[in-house]
Amino acid sequence: MSQKKAVVLVSGGLDSTTALAIARAEGYQCYTISFDYGQRMRAELHAAERAAIALGSVDHKVIRLDLGSIGGSALTDQGIAVPEEETQGVPVTYVPARNTVFLSIALGWAEVLGADDIFIGVNAVDYSGYPDCRPEYIAAYEKMANLATRAGTQGHRLKIRTPLIDMTKAQIVQRGLELGVDYSLTVSCYQADDEGLACGRCDSCRLRRVGFEQAGVKDPTRYR
Repeated sequence: MSQKKAVVLVSGGLDSTTALAIARAEGYQCYTISFDYGQRMRAELHAAERAAIALGSVDHKVIRLDLGSIGGSALTDQGIAVPEEETQGVPVTYVPARNTVFLSIALGWAEVLGADDIFIGVNAVDYSGYPDCRPEYIAAYEKMANLATRAGTQGHRLKIRTPLIDMTKAQIVQRGLELGVDYSLTVSCYQADDEGLACGRCDSCRLRRVGFEQAGVKDPTRYR
């Protein structure tokens, strides 16, 4: 029997790298996909490639998009400051429709590969208020995917796998370490410089730091 295949979305951060490690541990042949969508932190693309290589990706694709052309997010618009204090509600670092766009392209590649599973590292516990990281969103997207694809209509049920959805950041760190993830390869900062040095002040840095502290292990993040 041929090995089962999965498309795994990787951003270069802690969560998606852990999701990739979990997919590999579950016996999947992993095909990784990242997006150059006009984000301000370019270092994450290099981090995603490092993680893909380290965790044995069969093929790693970088898809170029221009979500910056519609704006509306601190991650794509240099005119919107990245907040350095906790915020309420949906933060300005939310990129409009990002996960919907990313999952749609991953879905297309999954059809081409004959893969029934797509892994994404969304998390509903430390999700920072993003509406497209909730379980109900994932369930709705999976239903749509099976209605909208040839694979879905021909009995190859497509599944959106979210292994981190109910985990705390500390639990994610612990699981990744159990699977041998080298978190020094990852970049989580919303405004990391081109060398991958983190600001240490944004929401993503805060969540990452707390996760390592609660897990009781040293955070390998490099700060500027």
